[in-house]
Amino acid sequence: MTDTPSVPPPSGGTYTPPPPPPPSGPGTPPPGGAAGDRNLMIALSYLWFLGIIPLLIKKDDREVKWHAINGIGLFLAYLIVTIVWNVLISVVFDASGCGIGSILWVVSCLIHIGYVVAIIMAIMKGVRGEKMRFPLISDFADKA
Repeated sequence: MTDTPSVPPPSGGTYTPPPPPPPSGPGTPPPGGAAGDRNLMIALSYLWFLGIIPLLIKKDDREVKWHAINGIGLFLAYLIVTIVWNVLISVVFDASGCGIGSILWVVSCLIHIGYVVAIIMAIMKGVRGEKMRFPLISDFADKA
């Protein structure tokens, strides 16, 4: 059953058929078009090492390039902090036993959760056309 009648109304009024649907075929861009592609690239920019993909594919798009450099820088900073923190934890575990080490493991979990929250916030802002700035990292992205 369709919402629009296929025959003129019986009261003698006029009937205007609805316009035909837009053509869809192999040459028609998908819904979302370039904006959907740009949003995908911005989201990939903040997903760990996958930030390299938008940097290589969309190197002419300044906004995507900024987000890719910002995301890669954030990942590298997270990697360095995680390595240093794990070395510190292993030294403390060897020196003091389990007492203080347990507190350090809780802090380690908070570091990981903070990184995931920062990624989610950066993706949400990037898709809206905004930039989430991180100290030192975003300054480097501005210069590149």
